[in-house]
Amino acid sequence: MAILQPKIPLSLYSHHFHFPLHSPTAAPFLCAPFKTPRKPLNLICSSNGQDDYLIDAPVSAGDGFSFSGGKYSDGPSPSDEWFKQGKIVKAHPVSGTGDKAKDPIFGLKMGAASQASNDLFRWFCVESGNADNPTVILIHGFPSQAYSYRKVLPTLSKNYHAIAFDWLGFGFSDKPQPRYGFDYTMGEFVASLESLINEIATEKVSLVVQGYFSPIAVKYASNLQGKLNDLILLNPPLTATHANLPSALSIFSNFLLGEIFCQDPLRASDKTLTSSGPYKMKEDDAMVYRRPYLTSGSAGFALNVISKTMKKDLKDYVEETRKTLLDENWKVKTTVCWGRRDRWLSYDGVEEFLNNSKHKLIELPMAGHHVQEDCGEELGEIISGILGRRSRI
Repeated sequence: MAILQPKIPLSLYSHHFHFPLHSPTAAPFLCAPFKTPRKPLNLICSSNGQDDYLIDAPVSAGDGFSFSGGKYSDGPSPSDEWFKQGKIVKAHPVSGTGDKAKDPIFGLKMGAASQASNDLFRWFCVESGNADNPTVILIHGFPSQAYSYRKVLPTLSKNYHAIAFDWLGFGFSDKPQPRYGFDYTMGEFVASLESLINEIATEKVSLVVQGYFSPIAVKYASNLQGKLNDLILLNPPLTATHANLPSALSIFSNFLLGEIFCQDPLRASDKTLTSSGPYKMKEDDAMVYRRPYLTSGSAGFALNVISKTMKKDLKDYVEETRKTLLDENWKVKTTVCWGRRDRWLSYDGVEEFLNNSKHKLIELPMAGHHVQEDCGEELGEIISGILGRRSRI
């Protein structure tokens, strides 16, 4: 198996983030003349009203765990600008008794920003490119946000309909509390992913998924192989040594100390992301990643329970992923892109596994665990190249 180390000229990179719903420069998607054009996501994003995400909440709207209602200043912030790019999509039914969520420490009723919807969960999605083009869904890792793909979206929008979303429990999506609608198990993540994809894409899609949420996407794909064109995994856990969470993540699962650290915006966002590779976070980017933890305690509580679940079940997740990708009945075209400067997941054994499974490996020497953060523009070109080869077949 040849290992590709792409060299993309800087002239191809775009440093201006623009997310049009329909790109006038997008290449047309060849389809039957009678085909009805697909419509872009039609749900709008709002920061007003009791039921919406409190993007700039006053202190009085806090739930007892937010630092200052999530407001940095009276002026617009990078988080505001990113939020405006998105849409709210409702998908996957809310389970449970319908009782109002209470915090797991003091048992106090949590504020509106910490409560799930009454019927379907609200997912924050950012859409880029022409809706008539092939759909690519970008899935962030743990812990991160759709924002991590901000430098990938402009490149993909030229020829594809790209959608990045925040998982439940992250970013601007709902953050239901365990036992109040969502318990963050692998089965629930897989089912909720299926619900979301059914809502935003009626035809076959390609998935790009990063890091520790890769087993979720592989499990989904194994159940619905006919729904996928391509699966692209970014630094997924693939070997036995990957079955243990790094200390930067496992600390969030600790008794008491984990609950405290999960409510620390700096530790939950800045320190975690920068500990995984060479990425140097700018203050404007840090403000976006911190916002959920400043706005409500629900983000921290979700991080705590996901960390516990990952720590407990990651070994089984990794083993199931390995078996699936090695199975002779696995028909989905699969590519692994690996940032060689990953400080969380060792490269040892990755090449051997992919040789055995006959899946393609593309190395990015200067990227860490969060490849899309370190080499976003380059990754966008790589994804376009992978998908483009299929369209030329």
